[in-house]
Amino acid sequence: MNSPFKHKAKFALFPLIFLGFILAGGFAVMLLWNSILPQVIAGVGQLTYVNAIGLLLLCRILFGGFKGRGGYGGGGYKGGWGWREKMSNMTEEEREKFKAEWKDKCGRG
Repeated sequence: MNSPFKHKAKFALFPLIFLGFILAGGFAVMLLWNSILPQVIAGVGQLTYVNAIGLLLLCRILFGGFKGRGGYGGGGYKGGWGWREKMSNMTEEEREKFKAEWKDKCGRG
């Protein structure tokens, strides 16, 4: 029989797991930064653990958002703007013409 306490215990672990990922990610950022960037780019100093966690969070805010949907607050293209519907309603000739026009515009002709 499932008790409600088991579910509460699982949810109580989520903040600890989240904190663990942040701390481990900060450690990974610090190691990668200190082992790669000072040798590649002149004038780049060593990164402390606290700075690495701050950098990780800053990158998450700027590029990843907090909703797990990609950059700039999680908007992103998900096949929206009606493109799927437009493509499915086109005839085969219209699709080929459309693809050819976009190849010309993008320089992949």
